[in-house]
Amino acid sequence: MSDVLLTQDTEGVRLLTLNRPESFNSLNVELKQALIGALREAAADDAVRAVVITGAGKAFCAGQDLKEHVALLQADDPAPLRTVEEHYNPMIRAVATMPKPVIAAVNGTAAGAGASLAYACDLRIASSDAKFLMAFANVGLSTDSGVSWTLPRLIGYGRAMEMLLLAEPVAAEEALRIGMVNRLVGEGEAAMAAAELASRMAAGPTSAYARIKETLLAAAAEGLDEALAVEAGAQAEAGRTADHREAVAAFTEKRNPNFTGH
Repeated sequence: MSDVLLTQDTEGVRLLTLNRPESFNSLNVELKQALIGALREAAADDAVRAVVITGAGKAFCAGQDLKEHVALLQADDPAPLRTVEEHYNPMIRAVATMPKPVIAAVNGTAAGAGASLAYACDLRIASSDAKFLMAFANVGLSTDSGVSWTLPRLIGYGRAMEMLLLAEPVAAEEALRIGMVNRLVGEGEAAMAAAELASRMAAGPTSAYARIKETLLAAAAEGLDEALAVEAGAQAEAGRTADHREAVAAFTEKRNPNFTGH
């Protein structure tokens, strides 16, 4: 694994730390490729039952590495124009389709594609110094990294349009108030709080979590009848799992269930 992305496993929780603190964890090609690979590995590893994404240093992620981007543009390299399809789209798909919970621990600034990465996660825990900025318009660009889809679903069409058109930062308390983040903790505490929550979820019915993610993702783009059909299929699958039988047995026996994710 590249040192631009650190990986740590603790009792079923995989912590992925963006590790370019000198550039506020901005996303260069090396980091984007490493993150895509790490997300796919986590999805395929049965020992990983929950994932936390955070940033080293004072920022979560400042988005696209503009220094690398500008250098490639000046060299007339077509690579910057391909990065959405080659890197950002696969990255967001990997998070959204991960068959286990993904929690963003947002410490400091989350901007552009960095904020979009947090929005694609299932839950967001932010420290009190967190700040979200959608600055695409400031550099003459449109949206990417799924933000046109994820952000309106978190905070509504009107607020999302305001963030994207005006590129004004949203501080942590406001982010909590409007539903952009799920929980707010003290400065420097986001990663620890996210890890604690992920540990709790890793001991939970991860097979059910996977199906909950599947149904919400489907319902976000479908009508009621289609959503009901997806729910029926997912519920039938969940009902046949060992986790469901264990949960029912634990309920009747008045004990805590022992979930295995199967």
